[in-house]
Amino acid sequence: MKKIVVSYSGGKDSTLALFRIQNSQDYEIDSLLVTLTDGFDRVSVHGVRYELLMLQSESLGIPLREVRIPQDCSNEKYQQIMGKAVEEMEADGVTHIVFGDIHLEDVREYREKMLNGTGITPLFPLWGIPVKELANDFINKGFKTVLTCIDLDKLDKTFSGRVYDWEFIKDYPKEVLDLCGENGEFHTFVFDGPNFNFPIEYKLGDQRVTPDYFTKKDRFLYVDVIPI
Repeated sequence: MKKIVVSYSGGKDSTLALFRIQNSQDYEIDSLLVTLTDGFDRVSVHGVRYELLMLQSESLGIPLREVRIPQDCSNEKYQQIMGKAVEEMEADGVTHIVFGDIHLEDVREYREKMLNGTGITPLFPLWGIPVKELANDFINKGFKTVLTCIDLDKLDKTFSGRVYDWEFIKDYPKEVLDLCGENGEFHTFVFDGPNFNFPIEYKLGDQRVTPDYFTKKDRFLYVDVIPI
């Protein structure tokens, strides 16, 4: 069996990619690769608390492989940190890494370039599948996820903290936006599913708006998801 690491954000796409790999007989899952921002102790971009990641790891029965990223990390520094993480994976006998990307060509090319020549092969189990099909599959299989961050340039603030379910699908402006949020419309935290041994109880806390890195305009609305 091939030893594999799953690039994991705690959100719906990486969780669904993990589930598909778990249903294959070809791979032994080594760990979940997570990036955490120093000083915040949260998942980079998604804003999910480290404690929730630990609960996901426990419920999934898969250990975390943690990578710490400094605040305002330059691309050069990020490449250096991730390069070291890849070296450690290789030393542990890892041969493949899974990503939950769906259709963004530039993101896939970046990941492939990063791993080129390392001995670790990237896998994209969700690649090219229509987003409507993935959304239906995610909900039909019993996964449950909550929106932790939304882009206010694309979604109304009322979507913050909502559960990704059939009511969400009905209300979502999918004619103009990606139903899976692949372009950054929203980010999520999965709290239950068919590969979870127990659901993760949570409550919603404070909301905060952060600026766009380039324009400095207030743009991203985060809701604090607090473990119970």
